[in-house]
Formats: sequence, structure tokens, C-alpha cells
Amino acid sequence: MRKSLEGRYLRDLLNTKRGQLNNRRGQCTNAHVSGFPTKSLPHFLLLPSFFKIHPRSYTMTMSNGNEHLVACNGEAKTNKPFKIFVGYDPREDLAYQVCRHSILKRSSIPVEITPIVQSDLRKKGLYWRERGQTESTEFSFSRFLTPYLADYDGWAMFVDCDFLYLTDIKELRDLIDDKYAIMCVNHDYTPKETTKMDGAVQTVYPRKNWSSMVLYNCGHPKNKVLTPEVVNTQTGAFLHRFQWLEDEEIGSVPFLWNFLEGHNRIVENDPTTFPKAIHYTRGGPWFEAWKNCEFADLWLNEMEEYMKESKKMIEN
Repeated sequence: MRKSLEGRYLRDLLNTKRGQLNNRRGQCTNAHVSGFPTKSLPHFLLLPSFFKIHPRSYTMTMSNGNEHLVACNGEAKTNKPFKIFVGYDPREDLAYQVCRHSILKRSSIPVEITPIVQSDLRKKGLYWRERGQTESTEFSFSRFLTPYLADYDGWAMFVDCDFLYLTDIKELRDLIDDKYAIMCVNHDYTPKETTKMDGAVQTVYPRKNWSSMVLYNCGHPKNKVLTPEVVNTQTGAFLHRFQWLEDEEIGSVPFLWNFLEGHNRIVENDPTTFPKAIHYTRGGPWFEAWKNCEFADLWLNEMEEYMKESKKMIEN
């Protein structure tokens, strides 16, 4: 899948979508996809050449023994970076890269972004759960290690890799209320499709998609139950329905921060319905079956920008 995305399929997809967008908008764009590296660049943002491209200030931090980029627009900040853990699946490497790019590009606060990679967790002895038939991604359960990975300290966010951020993440962080153990969008969502993504089974359960973007109060006493042992042995219902918490310990975030493609709707001239983060929960344009999904043009534009920057770094 990776090779097809980053090779012929990706170029064809870009050219097709550009043509559709140009016809619809009457705009002209230049294609800059030839020569894009076929190998993944999970650490490309750490290269010195990156500092020449972006006008923001950057520092390096350490998290769980790994280096990560901390980005901040404008003036230097003295507060700790906002920790963001992104679910990672090798089939969706490109989705992860674009999600991270969309956050860093718009952030006015320091952020520390860490992918939750199942293979790494297994090597460290933190994850040993066998994959079930209904798990559509490698991070279906490992996401609940977020408080543990954040050392049960402060607030941290988990988000699926199939998100595209359109707004400064500071706006979301500013919604945090310490009286809650977690905060998320309280969706009332029953999918119509029986499959999603690249043919994965679409499951239906209470509080579906609540766990796809969660703000964790990592130091909250209730969240300290989320140890590797619990995450590896508890049921999907216990974890995805937040059954270790009382209802009043779950705060609500506006649906704009987890705007479900194909479900939520924009009302014309009503800015309260405009998405701040789009969730391609059924499948995004990095999958052949979903290349024409709603808001595909926004994701493809972000991807193209990410690729241009990546290509420049390779050339430098």
C-alpha cells in the first residue's frame, strides 16, 4: 500500500484531483510530485534544513527516550509543550504525516507530537495484546496508553491519524477544564456503511468515535487505572466507552473538533458549523476507495504542501 500511495497511484490521484478542482474552481496549479522520495520520512522534520523553510521557532525535547519536534509560532513560550499522541498504522503512514503537518503548521503554542507505534510498544514490553478481527487499525487499543506515555502528568491529547486540523490547536487546549478526567466530542453516531477504509469491518457501539480524539487529564486519579496491564487485558467496551469513569467526569468538546466526514454537516453562513478538525473516519483520500470523499480537496492540498517541503529537504 505504501508503495502505491507514494508511487504511481499517488501521482495519478493528485493529478486527477487537481484536474477536478481546477475545472470546478477555474484555478491553475503546478504539479510538483515528480521525484518525491518513495521512502517514508518519519524524522524529516528533525533535519536542520527544515529550519530554513519554516518561520516558526523550534526546539527539541525528549519523550519516552525519543526525540520529537516542538514547534511554536511567534514569540517564545515559557509553558510546557502540549503533548499530542497520534495513532499510527503502517498502512496510513501518509495520513499520519499529513495530520502532524496540519497541527504544526497552525500551532501558536509549543507542541510535542509522538506517534503511537504498536511495534515499538511491543519491543518495550508495553503492548502484547493480540489483534482482534474488529480492530480496524493498529492503535485501536494502544491509544489508551496515552496517560501512561505522558507519565500521568498534565494534559495530553490522543488523536487518530485520519484527522486534518484546520485551526490552531491552542483553541482546543484552551477548552481544557481540570474538573474533568477526559474531554472529547460526545458524538451520537451510527454509521450507515458496513465497511470502512480499505475494507475493514465497520462496527457499531455506544459512544462510537468518542475515543478517536480525547483530551486526557493524565494526572487525574481515575486515569491512573490505564496501565499497560489494563490496556492489554480489558474489553473493548470498558476502554472505548470509558467505563473506568463516571459520566460527570467526561467533559464535552464542540463537534467542530472531531467533525465526522460523511456525517456532520456545514450550514451555509453559520460559522458555528465550520469544522476545526476533519475526521475522515470512513476512510480518507489516501485510500483508493475514498479518494472522492467529502473534503478530499482540503486533505490533498495539505498533502501536497507536506510533499513539497519534504522534497525540498531531500534536495537540501
